[in-house]
Amino acid sequence: MRVPSPPRPPLLAFLLCLLLAASASAADIPLNSTLYANDPNSRWASPNNTFALSFVPSAPAGTLIAAVSYSTIPIWQAGPSTNSSAVLRLLPSGDLQLLPAASSTTPLWSSSTAALGVTAAELQESGNFVLKNSSGATVWASFDQPTDTIVPTQQLNANHTLTSGLYSFKIKPNGNLTLLWNNTITYYNLGLNSTANSNLSNPILEIRPTGILTLSDPSLNSDLDLAYSSDYAEESDVFRIVKLDNDGNLRIHSFVQGSGTLTAGWAAVSDQCQVYGFCGNNGICSYNETSPICGCPSQNFEFIDSRDTSRGCKRTRELQDCSGQVAMLQLDHTEFLTFEPELDTQVFYMGNQPCNLNCLNGASCVASTSLSDGSGQCFLKTSSFVSGFRTPAIPSTSYVKVCAPVLPNPSPAAAGGGGRDRWRLRAWVVVVAVLATLFVLALVEGGFWWWCIRNNTKFSALSSQYALLEYASGAPVQFSYKELQKATKGFKEKLGEGGFGAVYKGVLANRSVAAVKQLEGIEQGEKQFRMEVATISSTHHLNLVRLIGFCSEGRHRLLVYEFMKNGSLDSFLFAPEEQSGKHLNWENRYSVALGTARGITYLHEECRDCIVHCDIKPENILLDENYCAKVSDFGLAKLVNPKDHRYRTLTSVRGTRGYLAPEWLANLPITSKSDVYSYGMVLLEIVSGKRNFEVSAETNHKKFSLWAYEEFEKGNVEAVVDRRLLSHEIDMEQVRRAVVVSFWCIQEQPSQRPMMGKVVQMLEGIMEIERPPAPKAAAEGSVGGTSVTASSVSALSTFAASMPVPSSSSSLQMAGVSPFASGKHGGERGTSSMVS
Repeated sequence: MRVPSPPRPPLLAFLLCLLLAASASAADIPLNSTLYANDPNSRWASPNNTFALSFVPSAPAGTLIAAVSYSTIPIWQAGPSTNSSAVLRLLPSGDLQLLPAASSTTPLWSSSTAALGVTAAELQESGNFVLKNSSGATVWASFDQPTDTIVPTQQLNANHTLTSGLYSFKIKPNGNLTLLWNNTITYYNLGLNSTANSNLSNPILEIRPTGILTLSDPSLNSDLDLAYSSDYAEESDVFRIVKLDNDGNLRIHSFVQGSGTLTAGWAAVSDQCQVYGFCGNNGICSYNETSPICGCPSQNFEFIDSRDTSRGCKRTRELQDCSGQVAMLQLDHTEFLTFEPELDTQVFYMGNQPCNLNCLNGASCVASTSLSDGSGQCFLKTSSFVSGFRTPAIPSTSYVKVCAPVLPNPSPAAAGGGGRDRWRLRAWVVVVAVLATLFVLALVEGGFWWWCIRNNTKFSALSSQYALLEYASGAPVQFSYKELQKATKGFKEKLGEGGFGAVYKGVLANRSVAAVKQLEGIEQGEKQFRMEVATISSTHHLNLVRLIGFCSEGRHRLLVYEFMKNGSLDSFLFAPEEQSGKHLNWENRYSVALGTARGITYLHEECRDCIVHCDIKPENILLDENYCAKVSDFGLAKLVNPKDHRYRTLTSVRGTRGYLAPEWLANLPITSKSDVYSYGMVLLEIVSGKRNFEVSAETNHKKFSLWAYEEFEKGNVEAVVDRRLLSHEIDMEQVRRAVVVSFWCIQEQPSQRPMMGKVVQMLEGIMEIERPPAPKAAAEGSVGGTSVTASSVSALSTFAASMPVPSSSSSLQMAGVSPFASGKHGGERGTSSMVS
């Protein structure tokens, strides 16, 4: 009997659309909304409260800024600092204004959007604050008006500038990153030209969530990685930003939620004293034991602000007020910074004394530097701004013009510090002697302890428990090849072999059992391999196999996974009938189907970047001791091919025929919908217990999936079900639902297949399912069960870089396609986001 399609509830669908529209508009900030600086609870938040626009404290103390913040970190600022009476108001005209008081009409800052038809504002979950018109289009965005920070997903182009005080940061059209002081002095100019020689059309700078600073451009074959944060790819809950700090240095900062502090992981200028003007005019930058400090050249100068030494120094008597002669103050191991284009600096070639005398006798010269590096260069500074750097490593000698007499800074001994220094030296000698004695005693005791118990099995087990702490940290553990060779007893017990290499059973130092995969065909460099491993290890889900660690030594590339006691799904589905203990009942099979779908959904739709598996099959679905399904080998497709992942051929990804979607053989892009096809084939095998590419007299010598649809059309769903299940009680409604879902998944056109999130909803029974069209036969080359090689399909060429997206669900319905197959989600975004 033919199973009728359930009726569609048009009223329910209409009410659901109204509810979704209402929830979307609820996030909008209406016109005439106001934030008040004197109200700490006055804020506009993003949908998940990740970001908030509010008034927050700023330096100097006692001032506030209206800013978009992540926790306590401002990432964008509206206007200058203000006081507690200020307000930020979205006027009825659509103009966003920062006002000094609620009653004021003269803004401190304005978005200048009064004539752009703004009807609402929104703080998006990315941190982007936007003003929208009546059609929902963005007419103004904070990401297009950056202040001193960029965040992940924000793009900085050559038209944008980060500013912090007198400092600014820009991208040059050639791709170089530049730092400028006062918009005139370029003291940092590095980037693309140090790694490539290209003329760029639209360079874009981004910070990846993993802590990598990248540069992209349409003229480049792939994105360039310009800088890595020291903690890149560590901890998925770390928030990273690029910030132009008020000391003039561009840095990548990391923030762990709850820590309350930013940690610098990379700085553009490695030597802070090389930042022009860091210590202000006439200031001399040097280092104490831990950090840079600012000082004045001599007692002929004094700090402009003793509480903020970075503001620089001023002469106690100006040169025009000298009553006596002008003299030159000598500064050993000191250099005055000179960068292009400083038009106020003259360059000569002469010795120290001629350089000194030339400046002394020059009416416009205020300071000079004589390089003692063999070049013989002499720089005469005629500007009123002088930025100095002192360190014992600099051989240069500098001179500053002052009113006589010259008053050098006192030495520590002359200032009464000699006695203290001698006392400190004696104290350090005592401390070092005591610590050395304790260290020797500890070494002797430790050696004796080790000698006594190294062969004691009881203590060896205790040592293994300590080793467990490293594995329990969550970060991928780095193993040596020798360790894994010992753990697997010389790679003796093979668990299986797939397209990426053989898998062996091993016992780690903490006595836990693991699966060790020897990867084949890995051509990536050390750094790239570690990055991909870090990405895989940070992908956690109940239905994904967890990566414990890795090994990368020379040509050896191995991955260590958690051990799955019940092995792979294929050993249960296709076990001979005499092995009754290897059969799964329907309840377990349906649970496996749901768990697998949830795991793939996480990879496609819930990760930071869409991960396309490329090889979904029963052999890559593992079962733990409770028969919980876990997807394995995800993320390995990119490890095998180090080339640009936006362009792939069948020879660069090791899929398995019989599960490969038709687009593999049709020169079409591979997207997440390709995994949906593979999952549909696996789902049909879970129901039937037969390989989808089997051809027999029972199937009228047709491919099983085509025969199964014919039986479904006849209303004979029981014919598709594994005969071993029919002798037990099974839920035929679940069976019918699984069969229908599988036919939707294996549609020839990717746009007709549902997203994996919709597949989960359909299997759970919370979504109505329309009757699927008949799936067409795949190309002949896709029938079989072995890995695809270059020889199997010789005519394959490079895949296209993008894929057409259906315009709306209504157009799909007109074409006879279910509306849940809309291509506006993660799977149809083109191959640029194909693999994490």
